Amino acid sequence: QVDAVRVYVNSSSENLRYPVLFVVRQQKGVLSWQVPLIFRGLYQRTYNYQEVSRTLCPSEPTPETRPSDQIIFVDVASMAPFNIAYELLVTRLENFQLETNKAFNFTASPSQPQYFLYKFPQDVDSVIINVVSDAAYPCSVVSVQDIVCPVYDLDHNVEFNGVYQSMTKQAAITVQRKDFPGEQFFVVFVIKPEDYACGGSVPSSIHGNVNRTWNLQRTKNLQVTIVPSIKKSVYVQAMFFSFLSFLSFYLGSVVVAFVHYIRVQRKASAGRLSPEHGSGMMTSSHPISASTPEGSSYGAIDESSSSGGRQLSSPERRPPAGSDTDSSVEEESDFDTMPEIESDKNIIRTKVFLYLSDLSRKDRRIVSKKYKIYFWNIITIAVFYALPVIQLVITYQTVVNVTGNQDICYYNFLCAHPLGVLSAFNNILSNVGHMMLGFLFLLIVLRRDILHRRAMEMKDVYTLDYGIPKHFGLFYAMGIALMMEGVLSACYHVCPNYSNFQFDTSFMYMIAGLCMLKLYQTRHPDINASAYSAYASFAVVISLAVLGVVFGKNDMWFWVIFSMIHVLASLALSTQIYYMGRFKIDGPDSDLGIFRRAVMVLYTDCIQQCSRPMYMDRMVLLIVGNVVNWSFAIFGLVYRPRDFASYILGIFICNLLLYLAFYIIMKLRSSERLLPIPMFCIVATAVVWAAALYFFFQTLSSWEETPAESREKNRPCILLGFFDDHDVWHFLSAAALFFSFLVLLTLDDDLDTVRRDKIPVF
Repeated sequence: QVDAVRVYVNSSSENLRYPVLFVVRQQKGVLSWQVPLIFRGLYQRTYNYQEVSRTLCPSEPTPETRPSDQIIFVDVASMAPFNIAYELLVTRLENFQLETNKAFNFTASPSQPQYFLYKFPQDVDSVIINVVSDAAYPCSVVSVQDIVCPVYDLDHNVEFNGVYQSMTKQAAITVQRKDFPGEQFFVVFVIKPEDYACGGSVPSSIHGNVNRTWNLQRTKNLQVTIVPSIKKSVYVQAMFFSFLSFLSFYLGSVVVAFVHYIRVQRKASAGRLSPEHGSGMMTSSHPISASTPEGSSYGAIDESSSSGGRQLSSPERRPPAGSDTDSSVEEESDFDTMPEIESDKNIIRTKVFLYLSDLSRKDRRIVSKKYKIYFWNIITIAVFYALPVIQLVITYQTVVNVTGNQDICYYNFLCAHPLGVLSAFNNILSNVGHMMLGFLFLLIVLRRDILHRRAMEMKDVYTLDYGIPKHFGLFYAMGIALMMEGVLSACYHVCPNYSNFQFDTSFMYMIAGLCMLKLYQTRHPDINASAYSAYASFAVVISLAVLGVVFGKNDMWFWVIFSMIHVLASLALSTQIYYMGRFKIDGPDSDLGIFRRAVMVLYTDCIQQCSRPMYMDRMVLLIVGNVVNWSFAIFGLVYRPRDFASYILGIFICNLLLYLAFYIIMKLRSSERLLPIPMFCIVATAVVWAAALYFFFQTLSSWEETPAESREKNRPCILLGFFDDHDVWHFLSAAALFFSFLVLLTLDDDLDTVRRDKIPVF
């Protein structure tokens, strides 16, 4: 048992020119202070205390001294030309050493800090120091320091040594035995003279010209409990759990693929289907009817057909399927080389009833190459985005480890398990699901792509006139985006804070945008956005997100500008969707023709046909979509949410859900079916997303507040003693995104046996 001595001094003198100086000399150190003791705050404010109590650095007994003997010299001096009365009291601390799993209560104040000793038990390699208080203020600091004299236990020097946290009601610090060669450390408790560091305000009594306060009562009751942290075996169990949980998805995919293979073989043996025609992992194959002309063009319109939108064959002979390779002549400029293409587009796309054959008339090879650009571009973006992010978070973690300032990163300190240089390994490990399921989705898409190519090669035709056109570029991009979301989320959780939150959301914007583009591309393959314009739009959104984080807290001008951009963008996009990309504002005579055209469109389409628009289904979707987006704009303008990144993400997700619901409703209205696999994926998506969102809203920290206020939300682990609520959100959201992708991949598998001139566009 280590004994410690505490010195209490008191002086009635308020003369700051002639303070009383106290110097305590010990075997291994010197400690000095003055009375009145002066603390400095913001704006040159000073806080003076006439009562001071300090714990002397303890010395362990040596062979030359008895266990209870400590030689201490106390020198008292003052330069005052008059006598100053003071009081000096030296006491022995009975409870200086903290015990494992035993709570200890005490009080502290700015002029009377406290610190205690803790020694690691033999079988404990890591402990968590839990500190709680019933009152949020006064603001305090908890520090862990090595056994070195003097101990830094005042407001102006507590940050000089060890690791430390600011605290209101709760603090938690994980300490490892390997960081302290002596297998013991001091736990220091300091009360700050002001509360601004913890989110509090400056006391009203010192506003104005008064900048000096005497003996401000700032006593705080604290309780400290030191409990053993998890053992190394728990780390191993958590890693096995993480990887095996998502490897089960691989096993399930293999089982489904095997079942599909058996079904195809049985049908082939019955003479109903050739086994080479399988279009993918979870879909029936593309049957080619005997009436399909050899060499039929991709969605070409037969000149003999008077019915708009009926897809028949073209007299041209296309290259065989095996020639689907890169060529210098296959450029995007070749998309619209059909005769009189502009007038043809206007005639076809402005019909009241459109069929898929009307919007799948371009050369399949060219269109596929166009969508492959999404895949290659997102890989390039991912590399250039991720490398600086990784460098930055490594720097953040290094700063935390070197300075000991645990206010830099907003962890859930009650469930932050370190590993190596990482402070919260569990928050990083839980993102493995995004990477594993993203890679699995890429494998599933690759298999579908390969089987689709085999189907075309076996028939020796360039394209198939049945089902939704198979373009896999956007699916590949979605898989990469899911993997990168895991990488960047892990980077963010290396040191989560205000400065790098956009790392965690950037690829979420891209995932939501790519899903909407894919859903639109399904029945509009010829008029979907190019990869360049899509990624440029994502770049604008991410830029707005960064500006919102910086300026969106209190600046009304930013919200006015953003709301205007949001509303105008919604209207512009709605116009393009409603007119299938054929809306143009141009004037043949003069610049006034632009406005004349706009007025005519507004009058004819919005006023004359208000009761019965030409494209009723599209109009209903766009009205609901604009109401939702305008509501978001008004909400942002009125409430100005501080978490701007999540606000934008909410806009993206709501629009995606709205469009997906519209798509499924219109699909069912068109007498189309939902096969068992997509139905299962839809149900699984809804269930897993509901569970994931429950854990997402269990807020465990918040960089919108001060670090001390954020720790009030910290909670213990809930899974395996290793993962917290946010880690469970990572697991479930990865699975939910995977199922969501499978919904988009398999949603129209029922149309594989339907001719494109029978598939409606909506």
